[in-house]
Order: sequence, then structure tokens, then C-alpha cells
Amino acid sequence: MISKSLEELMNEQVEKEAFSSNLYLSMASWAENQGFEGIADWFYAQAEEERMHMLKFVRYINERGGKAIVPALEKPEADFPNVKFIFDESLKHEKYITGEINNIFKAAVEENDYAAQNWLQWFIAEQFEEETSVQRIIDKLNIMGDHNMYIFDRDIMSMRGEEHGEQ
Repeated sequence: MISKSLEELMNEQVEKEAFSSNLYLSMASWAENQGFEGIADWFYAQAEEERMHMLKFVRYINERGGKAIVPALEKPEADFPNVKFIFDESLKHEKYITGEINNIFKAAVEENDYAAQNWLQWFIAEQFEEETSVQRIIDKLNIMGDHNMYIFDRDIMSMRGEEHGEQ
């Protein structure tokens, strides 16, 4: 059984993961409208990944005897000044999510909920991967400056594959 306090924290995380998905969907749409097909595809994939994270929380809450709540969501920003900005915001958002996952883990430790601690390890590793992935993209953007966006856009999908261990 999941405790009421962990159930509440995890339901809050359901909302945060759903918002993350919508935020990245908004960023994908913006990029696509700017002609950045590769960047759009990267953010569409991120949106799907965040949706999957939300579903993992929903199923875990329900499987542990709690009741997952499907949240209403606030509308994410839809207009962005440039590509660098959306990746900077993505990194900032991922760091926020990492902090929230860490808070849930801390609560699981305090409650001696070993099953939740074990289950949350996947998210801890995932957040490390997410932050690293976005930081690498930002590093490349910093090297390029405002130039060569066509090449960056074309190459970003291969960068995603490399970061997920694909060849």
C-alpha cells in the first residue's frame, strides 16, 4: 500500500509530467512553425517521453492501492524568441523536475517505503540522462552561436539517438 502522503506527492508529479509533455509539445510546434523540422521532431519525441513518465506514475499509484488523479493543466508558453531559449528553458525545467523526483524519493526514504525507493531509481537515472542530453545540445549551440542553424537542425535527430545508446 502507498501512504497518503506519497500518493499525494506522486499525484502532484503526474501533473508535472503532464505539463512537461505539453510544454515540449508547445516547443515542438513552435520549432516546426519556424522551419526547424529536426528540432521539432526532437521536442515531439521529448513530449511523448514525458507522457510516458506521467503514465508510469499513474499506474504505480493505482498498483500500490492509491488513486491516481488525472489533472487539469495550465497552458504552456507558445511563443519563444529563439532555439537557444527553448533548450535553455528545457534544461531549467528538467532541473526542476529532478528536484521534484528527489523530494518524492526523500519522502519514500523517510517513510521506509523500499518499494517506492526502488521504483523511483528509474526516474533518478532518467533525470540524469535528460539533463545531460539537453546540456550537450546547449553546449553545441554555444559553440555555434547564431550560425549554422540549418546544420544543427539537420543533425539533432542523430544526436538524440547517440544519447540514448543507439547507433
